[in-house]
Amino acid sequence: MQGGNQVGEKMSREKSRRANLPPVQANIDKLEEVINEGNRYGAQQMYKSISARYVSAERYSEALDLLHSGACLQLKHGEVTCGSELAVMFVDVLVKGKIPCDEETLDRILKIYKLFPKIPMPSNLAADDDVQQLTEAIGEAKIRLHGCSSFLKAAIKWSEEFGAQKNGDPQLHTMLAEYIYYESPEADMVKVSYHFARGNNIKKFATTLVNFMSKCYPGEDDIAIARAILMYLSLGNLQDANSLMDELRKQVQSQEMDFPASDLIHYINLLLLTLEKETLALFTAMRMKYDDSIDREPAFKELLDDIAVKFYGVQRRDPLQDMFGDMLKMM
Repeated sequence: MQGGNQVGEKMSREKSRRANLPPVQANIDKLEEVINEGNRYGAQQMYKSISARYVSAERYSEALDLLHSGACLQLKHGEVTCGSELAVMFVDVLVKGKIPCDEETLDRILKIYKLFPKIPMPSNLAADDDVQQLTEAIGEAKIRLHGCSSFLKAAIKWSEEFGAQKNGDPQLHTMLAEYIYYESPEADMVKVSYHFARGNNIKKFATTLVNFMSKCYPGEDDIAIARAILMYLSLGNLQDANSLMDELRKQVQSQEMDFPASDLIHYINLLLLTLEKETLALFTAMRMKYDDSIDREPAFKELLDDIAVKFYGVQRRDPLQDMFGDMLKMM
């Protein structure tokens, strides 16, 4: 009987706690005034503490409304660190509330993403100021990139758990790929290609690669193309790999650029044809023949191993087994 009373009291306390919280719109309006008055740090602490109360009361929808409003307002006022912190908290509540990955919620994430500043690196700086201004610009760009990346990576992880896509929602991957490329002081084409290959916009992927080709060092263009194609293929996605190659050729031609004609690109073209025929012997022979070109990028061998698994069911070799085998031979 006592146990039943304790359960009843606990339920009563939970109900009371939920009832004592005001409708969230009152807090949204109040905190908007605080931000507009310039007290953005004070507002930040209030967003965090008030949203925690709604989460504790399992009023997830209202916590989401509050955090979404706060993230958008802080970003509109250029407060990237505060805005990104609230944006990550917004995703945390999606996870705690087990909110499904649907179009409505993705639209809210997109709205936050669009408010992250997109500022090009300065050019034509005066000789006296160029080093200091460039250093400051790089520092600010890294802050923006870290904030947006943290938010979108959290969102991708949420979409993996509560969405239909094994690798996370393609829209989120495309957003992250774009932001990394256009806002990073130095483009990390490995990360860019990784997320574009899991995205949903081949045309944007091709445009980004062509942009990179127009300004990269000699010998980097064919590696960037090969990496992009191999990343699609490592996911078992031959259709999009072919579509990307076609789109690249079309865009390169329209801009009157030269398409790379290296042995590596020749290998990639042959690989696309080989995978259509599903011939393991030819796949293996070609890999041996173009080994020098493949060796130009260490990660390519790992990607080709993944491709062998996806298209031919080749089992990966266990490095530990290989090591023990070598030791036994020596003994």
